[in-house]
Amino acid sequence: MKKEIYDIGGMHCAACSAAVERVTKKLPGVTVSEVNLPMNRLSIEYDETQTSPEMIIAKIEKAGFTATLHIEKDKKEKKQKTDGEKEIKKELQMLIASCIFSALLMTFSMGSMMFPNMPLPDLISPHTHPVNAALVQMLLAIPVMFIGKKFYIGGFTSLFHGNPNMDTLVAIGSTASFIYSLVMTFLMTDNPHNIHNLYFESAAVVVTLVSVGKFLEEKNKQKTKSTVEGLLSLTPDTAFLIEGENTREIPVSEVKTDDKVLVKPGARIPVDGIVYDGTGSVDESMLTGESLPVEKNIGSEVIGGSVSVNGALYVTVTKTGEDTTLSKIIKFVEDAQGHKAPIAKIADKVAGVFVPIVITISIISAVIWLICGKDISFALKIFTSVLVIACPCAMGLATPTAVIVGTGIGAENGILIRSGEALETASKTTTVVFDKTGTITAGQPSVSDIITNIDENELLALTYTVESISDHPLAKTVCEEAEKRGIKKFSTVSDFLNFSGTGVSAIVNGKKISVGNRKLCEENGIDISEFKEKALELASHGKMTMFVAEENKVLGVIGISDTIKSEAAEVISELRKMGIKTVLLTGDSKAAADYIGRTAGVDTVISEVLPTQKAEEVVKLQQNGEKVMMVGDGINDAPALVQADTGCAVGNGSDIAIDSADIVLMKNDLYDVVKAIKLSKLTIKNIKFNLFWAFLYNSLGIPVAAGVLYPFFEILLSPLIGAAAMSLSSLFVVGNALRLKTKKLK
Repeated sequence: MKKEIYDIGGMHCAACSAAVERVTKKLPGVTVSEVNLPMNRLSIEYDETQTSPEMIIAKIEKAGFTATLHIEKDKKEKKQKTDGEKEIKKELQMLIASCIFSALLMTFSMGSMMFPNMPLPDLISPHTHPVNAALVQMLLAIPVMFIGKKFYIGGFTSLFHGNPNMDTLVAIGSTASFIYSLVMTFLMTDNPHNIHNLYFESAAVVVTLVSVGKFLEEKNKQKTKSTVEGLLSLTPDTAFLIEGENTREIPVSEVKTDDKVLVKPGARIPVDGIVYDGTGSVDESMLTGESLPVEKNIGSEVIGGSVSVNGALYVTVTKTGEDTTLSKIIKFVEDAQGHKAPIAKIADKVAGVFVPIVITISIISAVIWLICGKDISFALKIFTSVLVIACPCAMGLATPTAVIVGTGIGAENGILIRSGEALETASKTTTVVFDKTGTITAGQPSVSDIITNIDENELLALTYTVESISDHPLAKTVCEEAEKRGIKKFSTVSDFLNFSGTGVSAIVNGKKISVGNRKLCEENGIDISEFKEKALELASHGKMTMFVAEENKVLGVIGISDTIKSEAAEVISELRKMGIKTVLLTGDSKAAADYIGRTAGVDTVISEVLPTQKAEEVVKLQQNGEKVMMVGDGINDAPALVQADTGCAVGNGSDIAIDSADIVLMKNDLYDVVKAIKLSKLTIKNIKFNLFWAFLYNSLGIPVAAGVLYPFFEILLSPLIGAAAMSLSSLFVVGNALRLKTKKLK
């Protein structure tokens, strides 16, 4: 299966995006096809043995749109928005011209009706020279329609391809009004009264009002994308490369792995790396949301895009280009903004058939009024009003704009949300399952107790020899303690074995040395009775215990402590207030787990669970009807993270964490779990309100435009008011999504 992203041109509304999805899903081997309307992108997954990029592009073009494979451009090039700014400026100039012509047209066509004494030159007065007045109106309408030619080209092209869209509605309504007015102008010499049956202003002003709405909508949509643009701007253009005793400034694109670079105080760090000389503090707020600068010393990792607040840092480059943390974050956010939330399917289904239904309703409405005895002028007004008020733009924008803003706010706070689906699922969370080490606890354990009947250093030496081969966090803790004491490893070691979730063993100087928990001892027939009471006492204080045995005899027990994060109890309390249950899931002993769980205040503690069994415990909760969010470090909790409805990795943005979880918390701050759930709830609430407004607007607007109120109250909706209302509905939806930015997560 191959995943690709295409930039789609010619889309203006939900009907357009629905059409692109519909035609691409019909291609053989396509399993996923999702269009993001605000981003103008198609995310597609297909079997490349059955379908090719050429077939995808051809299918989209046949539907009346353009498609090009999305290529990640150089960040420097991405930051240069000159062309886009020129385009917007040109569009604004054309829009101003259109507004001027429309204002003059409204003055000539409607002015004398609203202000009977309004002075007009006799030569073009509708009272004395109606034909001249009609021609002036036509000449003012033509430039407006020419400026808005994209509606006619796009609208009729889409109609001929069988995929009518918003442009089609505007084009049909405007063209019908113009042609009818043109005919009335030709017949005016026979019947001067036809001056009152002209709709040149409807033909032109509708286009202007829709253009104004689309322009403002586009400006607002740009604001929703500001997060990605902000992240892109973080990378500096140049870096100071160190060559021997000299430094020279080079483009960041030329920096290679293992190069040495100098980061001056106040400068942005160009790429990821490790400090090999110098000290200072670094502002990582734009990447992690952490407001306070982080101290950096020799051996500290630095992230490209962060700012050196003070002190010069000499950095060895570890990652460049698309491998850097910043690039991965940008891709993560862009992917999230390109995927729809499941709630969007409602709008998609409606939008797919909406425009043909609206065209049908407009025709039926016009025919019914003609049958009821109204003249063609009245029927035309009904026909045009229904077409222009019923644009499905608001429906198409309701979900993606909120998802874009929501994921953007998350990124600004160091909360990376993989997709719209993850955003929606997180809002339904009923139970949060926490891993212990590195999640509830600080994840920086240290040796606190050594209880043995032999020399402490000898016990540490045996343990160090075996554990130095393991990559388990607790193994590293023991090794660090041994190194701190200056203890040397035994040189003769063989037959190393790792027992998942219980411990390790190896042959050291001809004897089998086992290091692990009580389960390892029980499975291997090792008697722990001599140290059992001491081990239980350590566990009752929340300390992890590690038995060290020679053959079948325990030589001693090592106690390892890990402090609970300061915010853990507050986070658990906040989740409880939100009606969410909490579970501590760990492989530690029952006594140690109970102590940590009691201190943190979780509802349920599940202990002595192997990594492979964690996913099974999540399944049990799901079978009881719980929507589970699993919070772990993104590495040894991977099966449980995948099994959970929402996998949430707490960490510093490691590659594995970013790749494995639905949500990644860049800071090691547990409170971000609460923020992530609050953000998802706020976003989904915003989406529901947007969809409610969009459906309500169309449900009420179309009948009014069709003249339902006319027999009772003689209320008839003008096409101009319909066009203005349509534009305002789209602006309302985008503006409401932007309102998310004002919400506080804490």
